[in-house]
Parts: sequence; structure tokens; C-alpha cells
Amino acid sequence: MTSDNPMDTAAKTGAVTTSVPARLDRLPWSRWHWMIVIGLGTVWILDGLEVTVVGNIAGRLAEEGSGLPITSAQVTGIAAALYVAGACSGALFFGWLTDRYGRKKLFIITLAVYLGATALTALSFSSWWFFACRFLTGFGIGGEYAAINSAIDELIPSKYRGRIDLIINGSFWLGAVGGSLLSIVMLDTDIFAIDVGWRLTFALGVVFGLAILLVRRHVPESPRWQFIHGQGEKAEALVDRVEEEIREEKGVGELPPPAGEITIHTRRSIGFGLIARTVFSHYRKRAVLGLSLFIGQAFLYNAITFGFGAILTTFFAVPTGSTGYYFAVIAVGNFFGPLLLGRFFDTVGRRPMISGTYILSGLLLFGTAWLFGNGHLTATTLTACWCVVLFFASAGASSAYLTVSEVFPMETRAMAIAFFYAIGTAAGGISGPLIFAKLTESGVVADTVLAFRIGASLMTLAGLVAFFLAVRAERRSLEDIAVPLSAQLSQAPGER
Repeated sequence: MTSDNPMDTAAKTGAVTTSVPARLDRLPWSRWHWMIVIGLGTVWILDGLEVTVVGNIAGRLAEEGSGLPITSAQVTGIAAALYVAGACSGALFFGWLTDRYGRKKLFIITLAVYLGATALTALSFSSWWFFACRFLTGFGIGGEYAAINSAIDELIPSKYRGRIDLIINGSFWLGAVGGSLLSIVMLDTDIFAIDVGWRLTFALGVVFGLAILLVRRHVPESPRWQFIHGQGEKAEALVDRVEEEIREEKGVGELPPPAGEITIHTRRSIGFGLIARTVFSHYRKRAVLGLSLFIGQAFLYNAITFGFGAILTTFFAVPTGSTGYYFAVIAVGNFFGPLLLGRFFDTVGRRPMISGTYILSGLLLFGTAWLFGNGHLTATTLTACWCVVLFFASAGASSAYLTVSEVFPMETRAMAIAFFYAIGTAAGGISGPLIFAKLTESGVVADTVLAFRIGASLMTLAGLVAFFLAVRAERRSLEDIAVPLSAQLSQAPGER
């Protein structure tokens, strides 16, 4: 007897014709999408808390009696660079596993790695242990970037993909606000001993992470990944269930019809050779774009995130226990950038918004450097300047993740995110903290002005690259932006 089920035929032939991508893209916003946002986005809050706390407690760790033989420059320089190096390594390692074994498995595993390393950081007894734990913490976070950004883009409808991706990545700064305020309490020696408060801060991060892990269990696997990897029946069943939930929630009998179907050949995994040929042969301009965006934002953000507290204490004599107030202010500016500007990436368009946010933030930073160099700023006004700069820079930085996650074929998505994050962050994120720490610890105003100008130049140059090379991806399906490698199409993949 011949089966009429297309999935049965696919199991024999290796080919699947499916409307799953179009069905996901035409869904109205619903409680199910909010569950995705909360389950995947909350880890960025935790990441923001983690990174900010380390920057704010650098001065405390260097004080006698902290329990660690370490200097402030080592925390903001060596430890920060190791954290970023770990993130780059984790992105590549877990990115490959994400494309091979699925989004859901990996964003559970990477969070577990992160939690374990953070718990061990709280138990640090020597500088080498602290450095090793920072590397492992970054290793877990790096894997999160690939797994989560892949899942976000593949589960969120194309109409909302830009703003949701930006807001989720921007939620890092909600954690930064919490980390800044938390550090104020934890560094208060009237409440906690000098060698206890900073340890409890890392321990609280573990508690928050465990709560996120409980929520994340309910986030499903990406149906797009499932049908590519021979799990077509599971993908169809998942989308059927989601559609039924949404019809019931919205009180409608039928949803709008999907825009079309796509036929692909199922495959278990994609080799590195094919990924490299695809990215650097068929999508060379997009590769240049991705590297430019990541290098610019990585230098700026890693340098400032880890070094802002040192600037306040070195040049404005702000007590180490009070730097959290100032950082909370610039963190608020960072969060509101993606929140308020995100929708314009879906309406005005990717090219004007990406290039505009990068170039404007770069020009504003040049202005801040001039004011700082001429002695016109106080701790308060410097913070205000950075708040404005980072309002635009944060939206641009978040769009870097959006860009590399949507402009390459689906089979390469997690690895593309991992690769551009790793290379861009290694170039800007490791050098940034080291250069910034070296320049700011000198106490010479001109050195810090130079650090500002380097960050401003890289952001401006990245914006110019985006002006010429950014892809018009707004409101388009992922399969239209970059045809899947396994699709049965007559055209060869290429840049459009």
C-alpha cells in the first residue's frame, strides 16, 4: 500500500517538501512567542549582570583582605581578555554542536557550563583559579550566543524578527543595571566582609541561572532545524500544536494561509569545508559586513564594560563602592537603545538603521573624547555622554548578531554566528580590554583619549561598511534572504 504522507516519502527519498518556514513567519504575536522571548532572552540579563559585576568589583578584589592576590588591572585586563577568549572558543565549539545536534540541547548545555563556572568563581582562592573560571564562564556564554540567536531567528515571525532580536540581545543591559546596583550592596563592608561580598555576588548569579534553566526547559527545538535534519514529522507536529494554541488564544477558526513551500534534502550534518566555501565564496560581501560589525562593537563594548569603573576611580576619584551607580546609568541608556530603536530596523530597514547607529555613536564618541581631553567633563557628565553614545551603539551592536544570524543559509547559521562572533570578538574584544586597561591605568588623560578615539574610529568604519554592504532583510523570510544549502532549487546560492 502506498502512503499519502509526504513525510513517509521523504524518509525513503531524503527529500522533504514543507511549508513550516512560511507557517512560522505568518503567525500573529502570541503567548507562545512571549515564552520564547523569556526563555531565551533572560540569559542575556544574567550575562550582563556577570560582566558588569566583575568590572565594578575590580577595585575591591585588588584591595588587601579581599582573599585574592590580584590587581585591578589584572581583573579588567587579563581576566577580561580570558573571559572573551573563552567566549570565542565556546562559540566555535558549541556553534558546531548546535548545527549538528540542535538548538534546544545546546542552549541547555551551555547554560549549565556557565552556571558551573560561575559557582567555581565564587570559590576562588588564587589569581590563576579566578582566571581559569573566567575563561570557563566565557566558554559557556560563547556557546549561548550561537544556540540562542539561531533559535530566536528561526522561531520568531519575519515581521517581528529584527526588533525582537535586538531587544533580546539588548536585555544584557537590564542585567548590567542589576549588576551595578547589586555590586553597591555587596561591596558595602558595613553589610558584608571585604572577602565575602564579591563571592556572594557570583553565588547569586548561579541562583538566577537555575531559575532561567527551569523556564528554558519549555522552549522547543527549532522546526526549521528539525526538518533539515530528517525530523520532518516532529517539525510539522510542533507547528500544528502552536497553530492550535494561537487559534484558541486569538479566538479565530483559521490563520492566514502560508506564503509557500520549500523542498530540501535532509542531512545529518554540514562539514566545515562546505560552510567555509558557502560563507567566503558565495557570500563574501556579507562576510566582510559581519566581521566589520563585530570588530567595531566588540572593541568598544568590551573595553568600556570592563574599564569604565577604572576610569571613574582613576580620573575622578570615585570610590570603588560607588562606581555601580554610574554604570547603572549608562546601562539604562544601552537598554533603551534597542528597545526604542528596534522597531525601525523592521520598518525603516536594516541598511539605514545599522549604518546610522554605528556612525552616529562613533561621531558622538569622538565628541566625548574631545570634551574629556580638554577637561570639560566630570564623573557625572562623562557618564551622561557615554549614556547617549551607547544608546545608539547598543542598537548597532545588537544588530551585528541579527545580521550574521539571518544573512547566511540555515544549515550554517549557528556556525556563522559563532565564527563572526569569535573572530570579531577576538580581534576587538580581547585587544580592547588589554589596550584600554593599559592606557587608562597610566593616569594620563591623553592615553585615555586615544582609547576613546580608537573605539570611535572602529565604530564609524563599521557603519560605513554597513552603508554599502548591509542586506535588505527586513520582513523577509530567512529562506528568501539566504537559500538553504539543501534546497532543491535550480539557482545556485549567492548574494542578493
